[in-house]
Amino acid sequence: MTLNRDRLMDVLEKAHKGPIIKQFDWDTRTIPGTIAAKLKKYGLQKTCDPANPINQDLELADRYFEAALEVATETGMLCTDTQRAIRYSRDELLAGLDAAPAAFTLGEGKEVAHFGHRSISDPVPPIWVSPLSIAVSEDVFEPLVIGIASVPEVDCLEGPSFETIWGAPLRAGSPYELLAGKMQAERFYSAISKAGRDGIGLYAVGTSPTHYGVLGGFGVPGGYKPERDIVLVLSPVEIKTSYENLMKLAHAYNCGGQTYGGSWSMIGGYAGGPEGAALSCIACTIMLYNVYQCVNGASFPYDLKTMGNCGRNALWSLGVVFQALSRNTHICANSVLNQTAGPVTECLLYESAVGMMTLSVCGTSSCTGPRTAGGKYTNYITPLEVKFAGEVFKKTAGMSLAQANEIANRLLPKYEHELGHPPKGQSFQQCYNLETLQPTDEWRKVYDTVKNDVIAAGMPLS
Repeated sequence: MTLNRDRLMDVLEKAHKGPIIKQFDWDTRTIPGTIAAKLKKYGLQKTCDPANPINQDLELADRYFEAALEVATETGMLCTDTQRAIRYSRDELLAGLDAAPAAFTLGEGKEVAHFGHRSISDPVPPIWVSPLSIAVSEDVFEPLVIGIASVPEVDCLEGPSFETIWGAPLRAGSPYELLAGKMQAERFYSAISKAGRDGIGLYAVGTSPTHYGVLGGFGVPGGYKPERDIVLVLSPVEIKTSYENLMKLAHAYNCGGQTYGGSWSMIGGYAGGPEGAALSCIACTIMLYNVYQCVNGASFPYDLKTMGNCGRNALWSLGVVFQALSRNTHICANSVLNQTAGPVTECLLYESAVGMMTLSVCGTSSCTGPRTAGGKYTNYITPLEVKFAGEVFKKTAGMSLAQANEIANRLLPKYEHELGHPPKGQSFQQCYNLETLQPTDEWRKVYDTVKNDVIAAGMPLS
């Protein structure tokens, strides 16, 4: 979808002429106050049901959407550089959602990925974008990408990202970052060619703490290709934008590209508990599709207690967000799953099993992940957990909410006690042969054990 210039100019005008709100007031008054008021008005307080981690009440999800639409109308989105709120009327917000495509493609040739809006328990398999932009060393980047691109369940690539560039520290906002944008694209093209996945769609730019990575890598000779790739525009929490994000948006317009809009809300943060986080995420998603004209993306909850979203409260909140978006819009909503455990641990695979199943049955069009070990450690991502998560995501499509909820309750006791102190596991180099790109016997055994266990619990993976 080509970005509309008039809508872009309207966003920039609103970012400079909208109501002035100081960021401190936004964080401590506007967001908490508005969220609390709408939770009360719509009877959403204390609706989180940890005993049923996958919400079964779809009327409740619809009420969350209506409440979120009011939140978005009243708050808008704060531009942190101008301290002004970008606001739209209710009708304008709905028109912006209607303007978003119900289907789009990334990639080219035999690797075209077809994204489409999905309903609750939709039998059409969703799109698996992998992995997240987990930092890796330069020597690991190519073999890791080859390994991940060789996983048949993977439809598009986002990460990993570079920790250094030609041996130099990758400093945010510096010329290093500008160089890294193109370098990542070039290294991707080399790796996907060796994996036999030429043409696979790419999310630009994983190695981009600020806008400079996108400016240096998207639409430049040898860089990411606007006709087949997509620009990542990731907003600060809660419901904010910035000049950095708006520069990415403007650059995508200049290059004729498409945008992905993403953000998150923290359970236990400014929006409050799981109910407030869900409400904030839906409101933020409405704003993302209006401000960034995105074709893919959404806002998704994390739990501050675990820094993940595979525990009961976060799963419930995650499910409500995407149920509400699935039932009340036609957008191609994308989530991120944030696992906390590292490779060669059962916890990582159980987190992935329950989280990916939840997203699949609750109507997400796509998911980006995994965020192995919470993205905390360099080189802690491997192709095997990518494969496992993709298998679950696609093969649980069509499962009922009730069936998924029963399976979730069978599997959560196997890992939820570890979420506050997850096992670190092993790095890619420790659990993979970098020449053959095969996992160690230990890692394969963990994978086989958990896969057999989730099949026994009712997942159709065999």
